[in-house]
Amino acid sequence: MKGLFKSKPKTPVELVRQTRDLLMYAQRNSDTRESKREEKMMELGKSIRDLKSILYGNGQSEPVSEDCSQLTQEFFRENTLRLLINCVPKLNLEARKDATQVVANLQRQQVQSRLIACDYLEANIDLMDILVSGYENTDMALHYGTMLRECIRHQSVARYVLETEHMKKFFDYIQLPNFDIAADAAATFKELLTRHKSTVAEFLSKNYDWFFAEYNSKLLESSNYITRRQAIKLLGDILLDRSNSAVMTRYVSSRDNLRILMNLLRESSKSIQIEAFHVFKLFAANQNKPPDIVSILVANRSKLLRLFADFKTDKEDEQFEADKTQVVKEIAALETKELS
Repeated sequence: MKGLFKSKPKTPVELVRQTRDLLMYAQRNSDTRESKREEKMMELGKSIRDLKSILYGNGQSEPVSEDCSQLTQEFFRENTLRLLINCVPKLNLEARKDATQVVANLQRQQVQSRLIACDYLEANIDLMDILVSGYENTDMALHYGTMLRECIRHQSVARYVLETEHMKKFFDYIQLPNFDIAADAAATFKELLTRHKSTVAEFLSKNYDWFFAEYNSKLLESSNYITRRQAIKLLGDILLDRSNSAVMTRYVSSRDNLRILMNLLRESSKSIQIEAFHVFKLFAANQNKPPDIVSILVANRSKLLRLFADFKTDKEDEQFEADKTQVVKEIAALETKELS
């Protein structure tokens, strides 16, 4: 008889409450009966999968905005997000993936035109400490890394990560031996330094000395080719962004920075050379070059002009050719000024 009557599907609110109860059970971890615990963890995995279906749709139907709204409100009404983040290590791989997608989606859900996830995270900002430290755990790194990138969509949350000691850790995370984890950390690092323009400009101005000392020595001068390539590309993105103009002016007035860039121009890798050129052109275009920058450029003038004579991109690029012509002109003019 039981099979004839399907149980009524749970409402979004009921589903969140059930998930919360199961998460609290998983966290207590006190049940000695293995079979009961296994059953509860399977239930928890199913509940998280059902939450995902409401938020993303289930293949047959699109998500219903009212259901998403109710789910989101209930989720952040109590500490379900904290419980879920803390319990991710106890879940199996599929449930971890589902949990990651649920947390990611909730960051974008609006309730009455408000991103209530942002309010919750501001009040529970220590959760970022757990997510950032996830890079130190091989099993958790990619799940927590994805959650972290979604959470720093909120400017106040990104500011917290930028302004704490966490930012220094990324210089090491980017160089972790596990390629996937290092790449994930690099993606988060890039997001932190490019998404929220005003916050990034303020961070770089306040932390210029230590940040660029680390950036140069650990990333631009890394022995790892991929690290160097990503770092020089990101540096170009940062310095060429108008909101960072004050930082750019300071960066291109340093002889140490120029020396590093000139070494990158001599790399055998074409892609590193091209990205290095996009930063080097800022040194050449600076109309207020300090005397030591001028003297380095003049001393290396013939080498630079020889290099740029054969310098081409793989595809035709009019802007690149125009930039190159301008750089050659600037360097040639410096030599003339020096003689006159």
